[in-house]
Amino acid sequence: MKIRPYHPDDLAVLKEITVEAFQGVSIDHGIEKEFGIINDHDWKWRKARHVEADACREPEGIFVAEWEGKIVGYISTWHDPEESIGYIPNMAFVPECRGQGMGRKLLEFALDHFRKLNLSLAKIETLEQNAIGNHLYTSLGFKEIVKQVHFVAPLSTSSTDEN
Repeated sequence: MKIRPYHPDDLAVLKEITVEAFQGVSIDHGIEKEFGIINDHDWKWRKARHVEADACREPEGIFVAEWEGKIVGYISTWHDPEESIGYIPNMAFVPECRGQGMGRKLLEFALDHFRKLNLSLAKIETLEQNAIGNHLYTSLGFKEIVKQVHFVAPLSTSSTDEN
């Protein structure tokens, strides 16, 4: 596996990989299961936009994994030098490359990137049902700090008129 910097022409492929990889482990997917499609946009559209946001925020913090010249995964990072924290918002691989240690290598690459920036901490989030991610992150030294619960409330007037 080769790890290289992100190029803007990678974006479409990264979005496709992300949507496939986050099926069942995305907050947006959970929202759609509860409330349906929002404003004519499904959870896949919203999740793909997260990758666009990563590319706008800090494109030099995105690293692309290639195998035999084909993009097979990526990790996105950004950092806040004043906080001295590096953030990892997204990481995804195509199905045939999961479970082969590539995610570990990409995470180690991102952690080295943060060390070169002289940051103190790296932060990553995952859902409870992501058993593979939970195991991988703790094996690399991440410690669970707190569990977070996401609440969503519909904002239509009919849902608040029941008083």
